Amino acid sequence: MSIRNWPAAERPREKLLEQGAAALSDAELLAIFLRTGVAGRSAVDLARHLLNDFGSLRALLEAELHDFSQHLGLGPAKFAQLQAVLEMARRHLAEGLRRDSAMESPQAVRDFLKAQLRHSHHEQFACLFLDAKHRVLAFEVLFHGTIDGASVYPRQVVKRALAHNAAALILSHNHPSGIAEPSEADRQLTHRLKEALALIDVRVLDHFIVGDGEPLSMAERGWI
Repeated sequence: MSIRNWPAAERPREKLLEQGAAALSDAELLAIFLRTGVAGRSAVDLARHLLNDFGSLRALLEAELHDFSQHLGLGPAKFAQLQAVLEMARRHLAEGLRRDSAMESPQAVRDFLKAQLRHSHHEQFACLFLDAKHRVLAFEVLFHGTIDGASVYPRQVVKRALAHNAAALILSHNHPSGIAEPSEADRQLTHRLKEALALIDVRVLDHFIVGDGEPLSMAERGWI
């Protein structure tokens, strides 16, 4: 049966307008994005099929173009639309941080860093550069690959902090393994960066490690 023939309360779009997006399942949200199904399958049926194929909504959202396009009902046009939606979400989160103090909105910081770093299949090291009121000046990914003391250069972090005239910053990197627990190398690197930045009066407020769950805060662990 076509979705148009479903009771209004069960149609994903009408349900969203009536109850809000949070009330919808992953399949219903994906069905709204897909808009239409394929022969013999409604948009919701297709969405369920795709979620089963990919294993999860997150896996679908993080798929590369080649893998994404191999699936029924998907292709380069849908991939481009999805990437645009994800980038708008990232920019929305960034705008919120620029309005408010990062230290007064710790969950907003976590949400922003997850959106920026969790999808990467390789380690990335990034900085949130902050002004004297801890509002975000800029976000930059500075290093790629294995994050350790040999691959992250304090002088480059110092250089970028000076370029942004930052008063403070928040360090962050992701663990593609999904496990956010910091290594001893992570802790040593944080200490080295904190010392280097102190020479130019820039404070390191935190170092977040992004895994599958909520980013881990080294400051909350008492390591900064």
